[in-house]
Amino acid sequence: MNTTTETPVGGVIVTPRRRLRVSGKLAWLAVTPFAAWAVWRMGGLERGSFPAQIMTATPYAAAGSLLPVLLSVLSRKKAVTVVALATTAALGTGVLPRAFGDVPVAGAASGVPFTVMTSNLFFGHGDARTIVDLVRRNKPDVLSTQELTPAAVTELDAAGLKDLMPYRHLQDEWSAAGSGIFSRHPITPLDGLFPVIGHNMPAAKLTLPGGAQVELVDVHTLPPLGRQVTQWTEGLRALPSGPSSGPFRILAGDFNASLDHAEMRGVVARGYRDAGDVTGRGLTPTWPAGRKLPPMITIDHVLADRRVSVLDYQVYTVPRTDHRTVITRLSLPAPR
Repeated sequence: MNTTTETPVGGVIVTPRRRLRVSGKLAWLAVTPFAAWAVWRMGGLERGSFPAQIMTATPYAAAGSLLPVLLSVLSRKKAVTVVALATTAALGTGVLPRAFGDVPVAGAASGVPFTVMTSNLFFGHGDARTIVDLVRRNKPDVLSTQELTPAAVTELDAAGLKDLMPYRHLQDEWSAAGSGIFSRHPITPLDGLFPVIGHNMPAAKLTLPGGAQVELVDVHTLPPLGRQVTQWTEGLRALPSGPSSGPFRILAGDFNASLDHAEMRGVVARGYRDAGDVTGRGLTPTWPAGRKLPPMITIDHVLADRRVSVLDYQVYTVPRTDHRTVITRLSLPAPR
């Protein structure tokens, strides 16, 4: 749009309005890394330690991809605009479903209630009183712990966990490898259910009042750091698949992986549903907690086999640990 101004001598001066315009080169420069990220993410092409680590930042890349869209529109270049829009759409398709969740299954709440709690204790330093208070208030049937040390077991029991969850299958150690399952119901250790690659990952079977049977795996894979990325990959692939019959199976713990990792999506595809994803809280970050910066990525999960309905999913901060605690309420089909 132009503006006009009359002059004292009767003439008219026409002043064209300047329109903001961005160079096509700048637009291409902005969109290229995001387009590469989208191809990387959609194709599950992350390989090696560094790509596996930065892939957890995909939700932030999806949000950031809106800037190249703006720059491409201002450049008035059709090709770069199409690429920018396709990039944002691809990243959004991978991320946004976690914020909306699935349609609740009719009649799910009428099944057998079962609540799972999982907490990484950061070398046993997680505040025992807070964890036991969460157990009292939420009444989980099982508690899956990672980085469980012998001292942490003592502190948890002193805070009251022994009375609330007297049954347990523990593989505690004085290191990050320690893990343990605590339960309100009698449990039986399940040895040989799958090859354990990574930290200790105890598995146990429990029978609920009424007869429903559940198998729980306390997951704690190695992080994809340096050469450990190979064991991280193998550890995720070794996790047992979700069954279609027999006891219900639940995987709960610190997977050191997000749903933006192809390997993690592969685990889910083998017969599971991610509780955070199902409830629309799949983007709630769980790590790193207790630091100056807020938690940024989601690597703690509860996976339930596809016969199980997910009713609720909550995340809590526990002092002195770098992971947030996850509590998931499930509904098991009633035994026939």
